[in-house]
Amino acid sequence: MTKGGGRHMVAGIVQEPLINKGVKSRRDTAIAEDTVGTTQLDTVPEPKYWHLKTVLSEALDSEFSVGEILPNERDLAARFGVARATLRQALEQLELEGRLQRRRGVGTTVAPPRMGVAVGSEQHTWPGAVGDAWQLADCALAVPPPAVAQALETERDEQVHIVRRSRVTHGQPVAAELLYIPAASVPDLSGIDAPSGAARARAVLRELQRLGLESQDRSVELGSARADDAKELDRLPGAPVLVVTTRFVAEGGTAAVSVATYRADTCRLTFGDSGGVEIHHDPERRAS
Repeated sequence: MTKGGGRHMVAGIVQEPLINKGVKSRRDTAIAEDTVGTTQLDTVPEPKYWHLKTVLSEALDSEFSVGEILPNERDLAARFGVARATLRQALEQLELEGRLQRRRGVGTTVAPPRMGVAVGSEQHTWPGAVGDAWQLADCALAVPPPAVAQALETERDEQVHIVRRSRVTHGQPVAAELLYIPAASVPDLSGIDAPSGAARARAVLRELQRLGLESQDRSVELGSARADDAKELDRLPGAPVLVVTTRFVAEGGTAAVSVATYRADTCRLTFGDSGGVEIHHDPERRAS
């Protein structure tokens, strides 16, 4: 069942309520907040599932390799001496942090290292350039969201080319992108026969690359997966995602805007050209 690990017990920890019940306790807490500037939560013991999460994380580093299937919940609960409800809480937290993956028909597996997402790199390239890891899916003419139209400096009802792309690592979808390109950036598309699809997308990006790229502006924020993004990323709607918005500047204006949605549980941000700093407990878990 395990690789050399003995029985770990998560014992001796009593899960206490976050705040004691009773009017007097609530009044005392309010007084403490006013006089000391803190709350009684500072003295609340660590929840049992959170301690179990730490023990499980150490076991993942020392006993399991990427892609390995964990024992079932009954066996894990027996090994660590906890209730299955407590175990599920710990597993859900590790899944949220990107340490585990739950795959239908397979079970719970050890997740691969998070994919690096370069932010603030000094290398400026157009989408679709040599070495681009994105896969083209489709292209269509449509009116962009108002915020995108404002960034593109187009009219609110003006249609633009919307290129849809996806990104996969370790056989798993990790990102979905919508690339908005105004007609003024790709004026020589009249001879392209394909009205939509990957062929049209390739033609749009090829024409875009004819412009001289001057700079890129990029921002990153935490968001929640919309229904369409969640379906493409194999996540539930509302799952945490990283939204990376990039504005491509050419000829003194905005030539394109990219809105890329990354799975927050499988991605990490890197800054600069070196790829960032990685620290792992087990050298075998380092990204290649």
